[in-house]
Amino acid sequence: MQIHRSKFLIAFLMLPLFFLQCTSTSNDTNEEKDTHSAVDTTKKAAVEKSSRINPDLIYPQEKHFRNMRQLTFGGDNAEAYFSFDDSKLVLQVTDKEKGVECDQIFYATIPQTDSETFDMKLVSTGKGRTTCSYFLPGDSTIIYASTHQAGEDCPAPPETDTKAYVWPIYPTFEIYKADLNGDIITKMTENGSYDAEATVSPDGKMIVFTSTRNGDIDLYTMDIYGRNVKQVTNELGYDGGAFFSPDSKKLIFRASRPKTPEDIKKYKDFLSQNLVAPTNMELFVCNVDGSELKQITELGNANWAPYMHPSGEKVIFASNHTSERGFPFNLFMINLDGTGLEQITFDTTFDSFPMFSYDGKKIVFASNRNNGGTRDTNVFIADWVD
Repeated sequence: MQIHRSKFLIAFLMLPLFFLQCTSTSNDTNEEKDTHSAVDTTKKAAVEKSSRINPDLIYPQEKHFRNMRQLTFGGDNAEAYFSFDDSKLVLQVTDKEKGVECDQIFYATIPQTDSETFDMKLVSTGKGRTTCSYFLPGDSTIIYASTHQAGEDCPAPPETDTKAYVWPIYPTFEIYKADLNGDIITKMTENGSYDAEATVSPDGKMIVFTSTRNGDIDLYTMDIYGRNVKQVTNELGYDGGAFFSPDSKKLIFRASRPKTPEDIKKYKDFLSQNLVAPTNMELFVCNVDGSELKQITELGNANWAPYMHPSGEKVIFASNHTSERGFPFNLFMINLDGTGLEQITFDTTFDSFPMFSYDGKKIVFASNRNNGGTRDTNVFIADWVD
């Protein structure tokens, strides 16, 4: 769930040496390139800008998708998550051409016919930087993290002399509850630490979020009123981007686990500067109280943005583990015991942030496909086929 998808991608495009494995410029075959021709974004003379169903948005190998729609066009749009009744999406957007200088939260009703459009409405304050929004039960309120009370401008990137790709974990991020008119109802955290990446359990009783309040980057839970805060993880490393299982009993999340003295020092040095390097992450699952913690993937590179399949028996996630260049990122699915890895999307640049609808019939994700060769990241929705 963190912070700027296009910056994440661009960093890997421009600075591939951040991966130790980056020794090859390309491993695409001519045959693989041919399979991408249906939606080769670098060759499209014009981008289809209608939210109607468009079969050309789906790569030939993407057998789990039907009836795909592109919902946004231009800018940086991602982390789109369903309302409990599956009728709306809440997402974060950066679009400098429209005056949105850094991530703000919007929501919109999902089009059901070709004549409808995805008309987004600003629901955050428009100040500071926001991240990680999610609907609360009843679909009339949301939660999201924001820095706006610490300053109305977009927070400045941390000053650092590192050449590594890093995410800022601003300690001015706090979690807020707001209605769909953009009025803040409650400030749910307030402690001078990074509090963000909050999501809500399907049973509507609990929130999981990431915080640095204990000096490390760990997962915590609280009830939907912001009370009864409990620490979930306590192992050194970044734990974040957590989601609940369909039965609300487990958590799936991404984590780094520095082990060598060199990696531990690097991690702690970054943390002291409110930074984290996201280039080496794997997926973990545990009970909501932190018990029965286990690592699911050992793929290498960055495995992140996990979300559980409606069956509760496997997880879809974004990964660049097949690449020696740092990209592309595609969606993969794996069983909770680490078996049965399957590639789901076959993009040439970036697919991430998947979420299944609560009824299990649809999937939404962010992608660089069909962007006319620009760096735009847009939101796509499709019927899911098992």
